[in-house]
Amino acid sequence: MKKLLALAMALTLCLGLAACGGDTTDASTDDTAQTGETVTLKVGATPAPHQEILEQVVDNLAEQGITLEIVPYTDYNTPNTAVEEGENDANYFQHITYMENFNAEQGTHLVSAGAIHYEPMGIYAGKSTSLDEIPDGAVIAVPNDATNEGRALLLLQDLGIITLSEDAGLEATKNDIVDNPHNIDLQEMEAAMLPQTIDEVDFSIINSNYALQAGLDPTTDALASEDTQSDAAQAYANVIAVKEGNENNEAIKALVAALQSDEIREFIETNYNGSVVPMF
Repeated sequence: MKKLLALAMALTLCLGLAACGGDTTDASTDDTAQTGETVTLKVGATPAPHQEILEQVVDNLAEQGITLEIVPYTDYNTPNTAVEEGENDANYFQHITYMENFNAEQGTHLVSAGAIHYEPMGIYAGKSTSLDEIPDGAVIAVPNDATNEGRALLLLQDLGIITLSEDAGLEATKNDIVDNPHNIDLQEMEAAMLPQTIDEVDFSIINSNYALQAGLDPTTDALASEDTQSDAAQAYANVIAVKEGNENNEAIKALVAALQSDEIREFIETNYNGSVVPMF
């Protein structure tokens, strides 16, 4: 009788562990190629263009036994915290310079698993409509995070609107402005708010993902944009970010490979007309 009870208990336990194979639901540790089991990969993304691009590889990954679960976000902080804490396996919303700055400020351990695209930052008309006729004291809105504000200031310098100190670099601040002939007033605000407040300022410098979400076309609505051949294209490449140590996970590598395919290159070039540029 004792032997029969032990056998029944073992059988019950076995059925509860996927046919005695153990729990295979953790995408961050299982090697899909080795186990043959289906895994779920949770990837955080902002809606446009990141989520739109991710949606194009869902079927590709499914054929490899990977269920891609896209987790939507509308800010630049929460998706990084979710990856650091293990809530998500990866995210796709930020450029590499922002990620490195976030690590330095927040003590996180995020790394790039692969560069996917670049989004030229643009300056858009608000109360004023011409960069050739900038009023004295014009208010120009810029992102308030360190890397994107520096990027916006470099764009203003390239347009001849301001001059920065020679050592300002990618993380320039308004304290680095050494010449401001139009006496422009920089208004710093969260990047996501820039499209919503465009009518309240003379000009607004907006990341392409937020411009696209707001219905703006960066290729036709922007008065000027970063040069896609500039150093900024490398410094601001949008990446698949993971927690350090997970960059060689087989499911992550499959995701990056799918996003760096000819099919995704064609999708980006066809649908974004230069406002999103492939980096592979």
